[in-house]
Amino acid sequence: MNRWLTRRWPAPHWPSVRGRGRTDAGPLLLTAAVIAAVALLAGAVPGLLRAAADKAVQDAVRRSGQDSNVLVGADWERDDGPTGGRVRTAHLADDIDNFRDRATSALGPDLDAVLLSPIAVASGPILTVTEGNAPRTFQFTYLAGDGGGPDVTWIAGSAPGPTVTDEYVVTPYQGPPWPVQVGLSEADATELHLGPGDRIPVKDGHGRKKDVRISGIYRPADSADPAWRLAPALLHPVPGADGVGITRIAGLLSRESVPDARLAVGENELRRTVHFAPVPDALTWDTTATLASQVVKLKAASGSSAARDESLKWESRLDVTLREVRGRISAVSAQAAVLLIGVLTATVLVLLLAADLLVRRRTPALSAARQRGAALPDLGAELTIESTVVSLAAAAVGLALARAAAPGVSWAWAVPAVLAGAVAGPAFGILAAARASRDRRQPANAAARRWIRATGQLRRAAVEAAVLIAAVAAFVTLHQGGLLPVASDGDTGELTGDTILPISAPALGVLVGALVLIRLLPLGARFALRQALRSRRPLAVFGAARAAATAGRALPLLVLVSATALASFAFILGTTVSRGLADGAWSSVGADARLDVGAEAGAGAATPAVAERIAAAPGVGQVVVAQVTDSARVFSESTLFTPRLVIVDTAAFQRLLATTPLPDAPDLARLRTPGPGDVPALVRSSDGELRAGTRLQLPRDDAPAIRLTAVGTAPSVGGAGDVVIVDAAALASAGLPAVPNTVWVTGPGAARAVSNSGVAADVVLRADVLRAQRVAPLTAGLLRLAWTAAAMLLALGLLGLTLAAAAGAAERWQTLTRLRTLGLRHRDARWVAAGEVLPPVVVAAVCGPLLGALLARLTLGPLDLRLLTGQAADPGAVLPWWLLALVSVALLVAAATVVPVESALRRRDRLSEVLRAGE
Repeated sequence: MNRWLTRRWPAPHWPSVRGRGRTDAGPLLLTAAVIAAVALLAGAVPGLLRAAADKAVQDAVRRSGQDSNVLVGADWERDDGPTGGRVRTAHLADDIDNFRDRATSALGPDLDAVLLSPIAVASGPILTVTEGNAPRTFQFTYLAGDGGGPDVTWIAGSAPGPTVTDEYVVTPYQGPPWPVQVGLSEADATELHLGPGDRIPVKDGHGRKKDVRISGIYRPADSADPAWRLAPALLHPVPGADGVGITRIAGLLSRESVPDARLAVGENELRRTVHFAPVPDALTWDTTATLASQVVKLKAASGSSAARDESLKWESRLDVTLREVRGRISAVSAQAAVLLIGVLTATVLVLLLAADLLVRRRTPALSAARQRGAALPDLGAELTIESTVVSLAAAAVGLALARAAAPGVSWAWAVPAVLAGAVAGPAFGILAAARASRDRRQPANAAARRWIRATGQLRRAAVEAAVLIAAVAAFVTLHQGGLLPVASDGDTGELTGDTILPISAPALGVLVGALVLIRLLPLGARFALRQALRSRRPLAVFGAARAAATAGRALPLLVLVSATALASFAFILGTTVSRGLADGAWSSVGADARLDVGAEAGAGAATPAVAERIAAAPGVGQVVVAQVTDSARVFSESTLFTPRLVIVDTAAFQRLLATTPLPDAPDLARLRTPGPGDVPALVRSSDGELRAGTRLQLPRDDAPAIRLTAVGTAPSVGGAGDVVIVDAAALASAGLPAVPNTVWVTGPGAARAVSNSGVAADVVLRADVLRAQRVAPLTAGLLRLAWTAAAMLLALGLLGLTLAAAAGAAERWQTLTRLRTLGLRHRDARWVAAGEVLPPVVVAAVCGPLLGALLARLTLGPLDLRLLTGQAADPGAVLPWWLLALVSVALLVAAATVVPVESALRRRDRLSEVLRAGE
């Protein structure tokens, strides 16, 4: 009890604190600069990533188009009459409005805040146009928003009206076709060659004719109105909407004619749905989990599809889109964390080295203070106050700059640097002061000395074993579980304890490699010394002796190897992403340029002629035409698949692949030699359900389905996960000629030739796609971070080299100056100094980039870079040898500069001061 009463709080000597601060202002300012720079980077990156994540969410929803709409459907109330037959519901449009309001109220406040006003759609079944040579289909559609349907101008005829004016009409079940009036757009009317008053010759899937009459021809007031996106066939014919080579035409219903539309078809064949389109600018990263969860709950609470009642049945892929973009954002966040941990690792090591240099400068003063009676707690308090003030002030400056440069700031990532700056100096200083006043003597007993050495070696081995075990655990976790687990609905996107270990794998791997080199360097130095002792070159002996004497210093080599290896890793990561983006652009476009021919361009007959004109343009290499149909209907037994169907001249397509960076597809040769029976096809499936040997059926309108047999694996086309490729000639022989709608063009003049094709088509240029991918929020952010981290790590490595040289400069030049008294020339002294400084630098310059390349090979696969580059598989590590050489050359040049600078500074040292006792 008396011991506790006699203890006192540390009493700092403030004049000593101020004096040490003024004397060592240079090292303290250097420490502050390092902490401020790292705090700026670590504080700004999370905020910038969060802003990039918000933009990525908005961009993903905007690109997904109608796939992100929230749809809700419900069946009608039965229209059976009391005495049989069907009753015409005159207020059917009001029922649709009520249904739209009921669906809106069921959304909830969170979803309602990010969705546009709902648009109700009532559409009939797909009918077949019975006249004309080309296969065509027809569908009548009713659109109604909060303010009514989209505005149109009737240029001929009038808006559709009711068939009858009576409020109550009953039609028999098996009566004649009930007439319904519709309006046609100018393009649809031109396609059908019909006008007001004409009837559209159509029949349903059972061969029953329908009485559809044209009331007028309209022109949309605003073709960009969101309502038209739900039924584009109301504006113009849509090829391929109902199958390969089939064009869909649509007729517009009005509030007056929609009751007749229900009687014109079966009781449940007029479908009503309400579409809610999301507002991309209203979405943020923080809301994605909540919105995705609410969409899932809506779908889970939907009524059964088999139930014929008025219960709400929800459909949407918004949750899928949000989950996918959350996966990309989580992957990029973890990849950024890998780079930040590398920077923080090198920063902590450099701060330790700076603290070591500072303590070496202060050792005489600390020893003197200790000898005069200063207590260790008092010295520790003084050093802690100084380092804490410097570290916190520097971190505050860095975070303030980060707040000015980024929309938000995060202080958590700056904590390791602040702790290292605040703790390292006092810890090293207390140890130095304790050693100066320690009265423990070196034991005379050899066994006791061996025991002391063995204890030190065991402690070092324990630390090394702990680092090795952590690194092995990190790599195992990274390769088995991936970089980041799948994001759940409640996931906030923040890094948790179970993710710290895998993202630390590169940094821990670098530390393990550096520790191995620390073990090997003394062995190599002693070997070099033995070889030098056998030579007749005294300079080699002196240099090797100095190198062997300082080879045991672990911290300088640890800093140099870690900084160069992590800088090389960052360079490799940035280069791999850049190369992956280029390959992803090739995969997305399929050539240097692509022409997607639409209905306005005269799809079928015009495409080959356009391709011939493009092939004759200067600078054009390969030109390949194909029919590409997205979400084509392909059956496998009783399973429906909707792959991307590509009908192409496989020989020309194989030549195109051979002249581009796209992977070759040798299986294409199997499609050019079809035998009797099924048409051969190549298949590709993201889930593995489509594989070689699978038998497929391609349905046709009013004709037997074409049987396909998968004979190999298809190459990726446009990045689609599910692809079926068929040779155009083989499919034509089976009775289905291709209607080309895609032109792939390669060559330096491809972009100009396609842009000047003179047809109304969508031009997709690989250069534009690559540019768009590079400026995408997540991609641009990660690339900037990779290059910034690489530059900062290289700067930290050069700073570590300078600090290591400065830490040993006094002892090194004291020895060399004494050698000069024995006749060593000043020029020779520089060579001896170089022999001491260069070995760890050469080891770091050679082994650091190689270690970084090795870690990149081991860790880039689990980093999920494919989510960023848009490739089908993870890109392989791309080694930028000139950047790796730049790292090595920069380190060697800095080392070559250190010795002359030191020599110039030490040239004025007096021999009398060096030889004085006590020096």
